[in-house]
Amino acid sequence: MSNCGKKLRLKRILGRPDRRALVVAFDHAMVLGPIPGTENPVAQIRRFAEAEVDAILLNLGLIRQFGESSCSVDIPPFIARIDWSTVWAVLRDGGKGELHSSLLARPEEALRHGADAVLTYMVVGTGDAQFESKEVARTADVARECERVGIPLIVESLARGPKVENPGNPKWLSLHTRMAVELGADAIKTDYSGDPDSMRTVVEGCPIPILVLGGSKQASDDDALEVVRGAVTAGAAGVFFGRNVFQADDMQAFLRQARAVLNGAETFSGRR
Repeated sequence: MSNCGKKLRLKRILGRPDRRALVVAFDHAMVLGPIPGTENPVAQIRRFAEAEVDAILLNLGLIRQFGESSCSVDIPPFIARIDWSTVWAVLRDGGKGELHSSLLARPEEALRHGADAVLTYMVVGTGDAQFESKEVARTADVARECERVGIPLIVESLARGPKVENPGNPKWLSLHTRMAVELGADAIKTDYSGDPDSMRTVVEGCPIPILVLGGSKQASDDDALEVVRGAVTAGAAGVFFGRNVFQADDMQAFLRQARAVLNGAETFSGRR
């Protein structure tokens, strides 16, 4: 089976040899509702495109809405979030409630919407063996379909739950990123360990590209840029930033600064 389609699509996102990828995550409203910065989503997506980000993570509904709108700027690759999880609601409620994940679309549907990659969660450390076995099986199922239809799979692998004191612990990061590799992921979105040296051990131990997620809104743009610098120093393939972008005081200025950091590294592991 040829993976030519997967390779070409992944190169559109990660294929620049001279810089790391700047991906804007804009899928928050499915879980958090219309939080600040997500109002008028089509206009926001247009602003991301004008900033020449490398890709945008969206739910399928917004991909369709943007596709039906008029846009005079070059459109970056879209990464389609195709699942949903109760993990975040359970965590907000102090562990109360049941853990469930649902696949909302198939990879082939994402292709029809114009996506260049799909992204799904894989959560470990919950203490719920049944939930985690379903997470693994679902990831494997999606990976096999991605191979059949020729679209890359980016797995958002995370450690969350009562057994996880620190989601950025390199032991957790190394575990679930390797699980994603073994299941057939083409790239990974995951937590930052907190410092470049320990993150480098995770990146170097993973045979596919790792992109660092920005997480909750940092106290300042400088704090968010420190995460970007750490990702660069660690050799990550790029970053996924959401609230730190669309809730920034000056979004375009922050994106320019982040791009400068991502482009300015003296060394680049270039795992492609």
